[in-house]
Amino acid sequence: MINRKPAIMKRVRSSVKKPGHKAAPVVKKAVVLLSGGLDSATVFSYALSKGYEVFCLSFDYGQRHKKELQCAKRLAKLNNSNWQLVKMSFPWKGSALLDKKTQLSQSGKITKSIPNTYVPSRNIIFLSYAASYAEVIGADTIFIGANQIDYSGYPDCRSSFLSAFESAVNKGTKRGVSGKKIKITSPLILKNKKDIIKMGSKLGVLFQYTWSCYEGGSSPCGKCDSCVIRKKGFDAAGIKDPLRK
Repeated sequence: MINRKPAIMKRVRSSVKKPGHKAAPVVKKAVVLLSGGLDSATVFSYALSKGYEVFCLSFDYGQRHKKELQCAKRLAKLNNSNWQLVKMSFPWKGSALLDKKTQLSQSGKITKSIPNTYVPSRNIIFLSYAASYAEVIGADTIFIGANQIDYSGYPDCRSSFLSAFESAVNKGTKRGVSGKKIKITSPLILKNKKDIIKMGSKLGVLFQYTWSCYEGGSSPCGKCDSCVIRKKGFDAAGIKDPLRK
């Protein structure tokens, strides 16, 4: 007890800047929405490469399988990053990803129509959780793997939505109205799958620990839209997909 106070005083004095003394760099914190898919894994690696202390956030929301979540947990662990899993549900369903009775699209074509794999307001809900998490831990950035090229039909994967939501967050949170803005960053928003895979390869993304298939089998089905888009991306990038036999 006698030595505690001087020790504290010493730390206080040593934190005062002196000529020629470099202060310890402030570690930036970021929340990354990590589904375990190809895009979110790439964004996760991107955030790490920018020097952020990353706090990963994943969701168990009643999706068809848990393969992606297993990948998300593994990626976070391999990178020594904090991982939070939020369990929630959409009792009203409204998506082929939530209702196994609904047939999944297997066209493999990118159209402007909204596909039946769209989960109503999913990113609004996920980003709301992320904003709450960011406010509590003092993070100034939220990273999301949204992409409006490969999934242009998803209204919550467009830059116009993300900009509007960022504005809402900074008007509706204590951090935002205090002048400490939270930024929503989507580095993949205008990239196609080939470019995302090339970017991920340069960043050292462990593609073998990512999952894109809408089905949850032991191996990708190769038929659903997500599998087809993934295959086309790897082929165009000239990189072998470790999940393809």
